Amino acid sequence: RAKRLVELGQDVVVLLDSMTRLARAYNIAAPASGRILSGGVDAQALYPPKKFFGAARNIEDGGSLTIISSALVETGSKMDEVIFEEFKGTGNMELRLSRDLADKRLFPAVDINASGTRREELITPAADLPVIYRLRRLFGGLEAEQAYQTLIPRLKKTASNRDFLAAITQQTGTATNNSSSTTIA
Repeated sequence: RAKRLVELGQDVVVLLDSMTRLARAYNIAAPASGRILSGGVDAQALYPPKKFFGAARNIEDGGSLTIISSALVETGSKMDEVIFEEFKGTGNMELRLSRDLADKRLFPAVDINASGTRREELITPAADLPVIYRLRRLFGGLEAEQAYQTLIPRLKKTASNRDFLAAITQQTGTATNNSSSTTIA
């Protein structure tokens, strides 16, 4: 149904909780193919969920289909890890949540260093990329909580990404400044 709506020009978002559980269900229900991956996952069981995620697209002269899904990781299950690794490369972005931040009641509990957009250079204005790369290098040297405490309050003070990047550029100098000692006060 979602594909038909996209063909009719609608923008559709499908929320799935979770791709790990979907793949586990197919692993239980699918007939055995004889090719078992580590963790006990039948390789054939991953095909239907991969096909489902492959349906996400933006149709020229049509709508778009966006699929947002959660995945279970760090559960101690080898099967969950194998499923996550199989799907990891298919997404355009990854938003990693931090149990440590949630336990400290810091919300949204986003692990800034582990989250990001793949191929962001294709969707980000070229003028913004140097600032974004500088921020990534800066936050990469910080612990998850410190990166969170530095970034989130500043994001909340601005109305848009452009405003945020302009404020950071103004605060730290021009985007062409390649100083390795950039700090955000």
